[in-house]
Amino acid sequence: MSDEFEAVETLIAEHDALEHELADPALHSKPGRARKLGRRYAELNQVVTAYHAWQTAEEDAAAAAELAAQDASFGAELPTLEAARDQAAEHLRGLLIPRDPDDARDVIMEIKAGEGGEESALFAADLMRMYTKYAEHMGWKIEPLGVTETELGGVKDASLAIKAKGTPGPAEGVWAHLKYEGGVHRVQRVPVTESQGRIHTSAAGVLVMPEADDDTDIEIEPGDLRIDVYRSSGPGGQSVNTTDSAVRITHLPTGTVVSCQNEKSQLQNKEQAMRILRARLLALKVAEAEAAASDQRRSQVRTVDRSERIRTYNFPENRITDHRTGFKAYNLDHVLDGELDPVIASAVEADEAARLAALTT
Repeated sequence: MSDEFEAVETLIAEHDALEHELADPALHSKPGRARKLGRRYAELNQVVTAYHAWQTAEEDAAAAAELAAQDASFGAELPTLEAARDQAAEHLRGLLIPRDPDDARDVIMEIKAGEGGEESALFAADLMRMYTKYAEHMGWKIEPLGVTETELGGVKDASLAIKAKGTPGPAEGVWAHLKYEGGVHRVQRVPVTESQGRIHTSAAGVLVMPEADDDTDIEIEPGDLRIDVYRSSGPGGQSVNTTDSAVRITHLPTGTVVSCQNEKSQLQNKEQAMRILRARLLALKVAEAEAAASDQRRSQVRTVDRSERIRTYNFPENRITDHRTGFKAYNLDHVLDGELDPVIASAVEADEAARLAALTT
């Protein structure tokens, strides 16, 4: 075995232990732990498969080299086999680069209108549609947890749960793709409310959080919560329900406030609000851990900072620009229709380069 890949033996042992634990029916009485172990198993499964592929390629190349040393006529296939071995080693090497441990998680996304009044709310609605289309393109399920609309069809704020099918590997996880979307999204266009044809600039904020496994990630004491109920309202503030079904939950230790009013029952709204609260508290926990980490270990691509302007959507020029990676394209209409792959790929590549650089410094 190559000394470079000796550490894989430990990962194989962990993979085997997880396989045994996941086969235990008792585990599934703890769905949060089952999800967490399932994500780790999917991650290790990729490494184990790549390791066995490399071993096979290494053995094939070594056997060909031994035969070629005895008879030159056997050497014709050697370059091809060595190239396959090197390619398998490079693939395995890439999988062994430390990843964000949350990459395979589903996410909670919040979109909020910012500066710009009604135009900002209309842009927030455009962003919600863009992410909905992208989720459909990726085969993910998108579940609105709460949406407050304006009279012109804009969105004052929205909370969405975005879930992958099954148990994806880290590279295919929802968080692995959408974690780069957090921040200020700026739009430049002529608003529908503008009679003089002038271009306005407004913005909307996006916050993306890995969804917490309720029984393992975040412990919330009932005494730490203040729960208020009220009547839900629609555009313009009019009441849309005759009962107190809307719920506002305040987490007293952190001051975090979450409201939900889209469901018809108080219980459903409370459940949705608790999902968002857990995700926010998990994001806070992660942010505190990252703040304590060294600069070397932090990603160069910021993830959940709503104060950072990350992207500009310029309608007159049909241009989209990502200010963190330098990505620029003139297909804004396609991007807003959910074709986000190249934009997100630029962030993924920058992040991977940063993690690789951190390993060598």
